[in-house]
Amino acid sequence: MNTGNLLKFVLVPLMLFWFAGTAYSQTNSPVAIKVDLVKDLGAIQPIWAWFGYDEPNYTTMKDGKKLLKEIAMLSKVPVNVRVHSLLVTGDGKAAIKWGSTNAYTEDANGKPIYNWTIIDSIFDTFISNGMHPIAQIGFMPEAMSVKPTPYKHHWKPGDDYNDIYTGWAYPPKDYSKFAELVYQWVKHSIARYGKEEVSKWHWELWNEPDISYWKGTTEEYIKLYDYTADAVKRAFPAALVGGPETTDPSNPKAAAFLKTFLTHVTSGKNYVTGKTGSPIDFITFHAKGSPTLVNGVVQMNMGRQLTNIDKGFEIVASFPTLKKLPIIIGESDPEGCAACSEDVSPQNAYRNGTMYSSYTAASFARKYDLAMARGVNLRGAVTWAFEFEDQPWFRGFRDLATNGVDKPVLNVFRMFGMMQGNRAEVNKDLQYNFASIRDSSVRRNEPDVNAIATKDKNTASVMVWNYHDLNDTNVPDAPVIVELRGIPVTKVLLRHYRIDKQFSNSYEVWKSMGSPKNPDKEQIAKLETAGQLQLYTSPEWVNVKDGKLLLDFPLPRQGVSLLQLSW
Repeated sequence: MNTGNLLKFVLVPLMLFWFAGTAYSQTNSPVAIKVDLVKDLGAIQPIWAWFGYDEPNYTTMKDGKKLLKEIAMLSKVPVNVRVHSLLVTGDGKAAIKWGSTNAYTEDANGKPIYNWTIIDSIFDTFISNGMHPIAQIGFMPEAMSVKPTPYKHHWKPGDDYNDIYTGWAYPPKDYSKFAELVYQWVKHSIARYGKEEVSKWHWELWNEPDISYWKGTTEEYIKLYDYTADAVKRAFPAALVGGPETTDPSNPKAAAFLKTFLTHVTSGKNYVTGKTGSPIDFITFHAKGSPTLVNGVVQMNMGRQLTNIDKGFEIVASFPTLKKLPIIIGESDPEGCAACSEDVSPQNAYRNGTMYSSYTAASFARKYDLAMARGVNLRGAVTWAFEFEDQPWFRGFRDLATNGVDKPVLNVFRMFGMMQGNRAEVNKDLQYNFASIRDSSVRRNEPDVNAIATKDKNTASVMVWNYHDLNDTNVPDAPVIVELRGIPVTKVLLRHYRIDKQFSNSYEVWKSMGSPKNPDKEQIAKLETAGQLQLYTSPEWVNVKDGKLLLDFPLPRQGVSLLQLSW
């Protein structure tokens, strides 16, 4: 890395390169990123410190425990974890798209039997790592379901996705019995973990009730919400309760469900109390992108995901009494099916390498901007990705690690975890901003080379990415000049971290080994090292003049850099 006040770049002449059978032109002019540390945009909300997954029983398995420890160590702030199937009947054995805890069964006379053993083991694991559960109230215990048969599914990647929706997706026979189950669960949680801990949890009802995850009507979901919220608050008035975890708000059906729910909680007649409205402490919906294959090459669609987020924010903002409530994007991902592996869904080939990591950097930065533009309170954005136990190496699930080895995307979250304090202003005259990506995605010839920056008392951090929807890495690196202003000292320690093909990338190392199906211990050790966040250059002390510092470096396509200054 070269530092100083005078920077010289050799401008590469106009180049022609071919991609997916089409000619494109690109100049290799430097991208000037200007960061003003004096211009304070307010505290950076750690919206990235939220994760989730379908299979709750992976939590207590070997690679699940290992990954949770890594996630917990991402930053100083507690991580929030959301999992499905916490009330599903079964033996607690994990399978893809399946989980169970056997929390509720009934004796021969229909008397409830509560068993918190498996749920406790899951939540104990979270809490021992300093994490807070998002306590998802669902799905329907077999003994309560109005249509319990068939109950357990045996879905695998490549099967019809609708096969997963069995007896657990139906409404209860008795809403009061379901409410009592919720009441007992909250009371048990307080007895086990204490009020201070449980007050930090988010209790939510169900998942994606606007599609087949809920086999009842919209009104039946609303009724169940009233019974559930009432039970939570009766057990612990300080508890946080919310919903409805609907799917993409740009879908008219999902938008209608979300609006109907929010109308009910503000002005509808409560099914339990008969009064107006229902308790709600936070609002949740999902937002996904949609990758496709273009001539055999993956093309992402960040614009679709940002459109979904923006539409959800717009709906919430249209309710004046709810506009300032915390919003949690309960699943916020490049596409919709974590368990649909690359071998059966080739459009998901982005997941093992740097396209997932650069997409994550660029999209999370724009979530802040969308929330600011709509004037809403974005609390968290759940990355629905974890791990799939005992699966082939780098099979292409949407996960953060494979067989205990971290994938490049996890290192972006490590970078975010190092960004503390308040957001600082980055120049707005770059190729893309949140509005242009929302409306048109990243489809122009030029990539999205941009940044997000923070500053606290003794550090400043700048995350820079080079992203494009088309996964073509055979293009010139982008020359980047980062100009920082407002540094309060004359000398800083610079650490430059990098994710690209050479750094912080276990997938490329695995491929260089010949893509072994069963790596030996020595190979696994190398992969584990490669999966950690790595420095691009050695730390160095650099001089600051008049509060300014210029840093220049090349950034490959789909690469991400974190520049951290400390003093």
